[in-house]
Amino acid sequence: MDNISTIILAGSLIVIMLGMGLTLRGSDFKRIFRYPKAIFIGLTNQLLLLPIIGFGVTLLFPMQPEIAIGVMILAACPGGPTSNLISHLAKADLALSVTLTAFSSLITILTIPFIVNFALEYYMGVGQVVELNVLSTIIQIFVIVVIPIATGMLVRKYRPHFADKMAKPVRIASGAVLGLIIVGLVIKERTNFVSYFEQAGVAALVLNVITMVLGYFSAKLFGLSKEAARSISIESGIQNGTLAITIAVVLLHNASFAIVPAVYSLLMFLTGGVIIYLFNRKAT
Repeated sequence: MDNISTIILAGSLIVIMLGMGLTLRGSDFKRIFRYPKAIFIGLTNQLLLLPIIGFGVTLLFPMQPEIAIGVMILAACPGGPTSNLISHLAKADLALSVTLTAFSSLITILTIPFIVNFALEYYMGVGQVVELNVLSTIIQIFVIVVIPIATGMLVRKYRPHFADKMAKPVRIASGAVLGLIIVGLVIKERTNFVSYFEQAGVAALVLNVITMVLGYFSAKLFGLSKEAARSISIESGIQNGTLAITIAVVLLHNASFAIVPAVYSLLMFLTGGVIIYLFNRKAT
């Protein structure tokens, strides 16, 4: 992608994170003291088990290095605003979902550079690709994730009515921009897209389904409520595809790495719809 496309992509993620901040309150971060077990199980699934499962998927299915790296980048980016929407529609514990999204968004600033660097070295070798600078990456992710979220939270605190009014338009705009980004990636990688899609589609779907199932049953294993288990399932399985695409294109300057997150961003609405249907059927 050219520089203009890169700037647009980074800007769109900033808008999405700002929109997420508009839905957050300071009290969301205090829930870790009231529901420590649920938060701990959820974050363990998101930050530890998800990358491990992602790595296992890359070993299980034959795929090109670019696709494997895309899987690992996606696995390094849990949560995101979409998971909160799906949790709401699936009658899950929305407060827990929002809290897990908020914490994982902050913690992954530190974990993403190490997971991505591992993937670059393991699948391509450091001699074949520019290594991701850890400090620089942390700073860039801080700018495009934390600052917009914090700004949105400040707006919500001091202008709550404005925040409520803007949350929906921002969410719609974010979805539209993501759609345009996916179309752009398909056009740019059109010569390899069919081959990439065959590999990326299966890998993304397997990663999505396994982490959702693991999230749900790990929560039930530790005696959490069905609402909490639903939230942990969704937060474990629904990844932040936009952030993953941004890392691939903006930080690594390689659109091929973004194919898996792009394909996943389409598939997650299918699996998310299935989850919403199943959880609502159980609730009736």
